Amino acid sequence: MTPAQCRAARAMVEMTQPSLAAAAGVSPSTLRDFESGKRMPIANNLAAIQSALESAGVVFIEEDRGEGVIKLRDRPESGTGTIGG
Repeated sequence: MTPAQCRAARAMVEMTQPSLAAAAGVSPSTLRDFESGKRMPIANNLAAIQSALESAGVVFIEEDRGEGVIKLRDRPESGTGTIGG
């Protein structure tokens, strides 16, 4: 996951930096520095950030053409128990 993918994913699920940091169990400065490109987190922190975003419904897709894209996973409609209605 790149810093740009992280920022985009966080925006897609409407999470603030502090809320994502808390969900991932990392310090807010770790997330802030990663998203700004100042430093790369250690592997377990990066995995925790990605896992927290995936738990919120983000799917990371790697393609041969580049660093990958992000989309939201289909989620069941409230109360229906099925996808799409």
